[in-house]
Amino acid sequence: MLERRISQKEVKETMKFGEIIQIYNYDKPFPSILMLWFPDRRPIHVVCSFDEISGLIYVITAYEPSLTIFESDFKTKKS
Repeated sequence: MLERRISQKEVKETMKFGEIIQIYNYDKPFPSILMLWFPDRRPIHVVCSFDEISGLIYVITAYEPSLTIFESDFKTKKS
């Protein structure tokens, strides 16, 4: 996150207000989700998973999606 200049606040905002754009049900050890939010008007993707037994949320990665990989909606991967 530091290398990508993404703050903890931005990650928390994304997890709180963001839209789930992909669900990875088969990820292990827990299913994960990809979320999108626009803190300070820049797109942020956060991948996280939730352990229902412990109640812990794990942040797997956070990054600014690239227009070379995603469409302009930042939700759809280019073919």
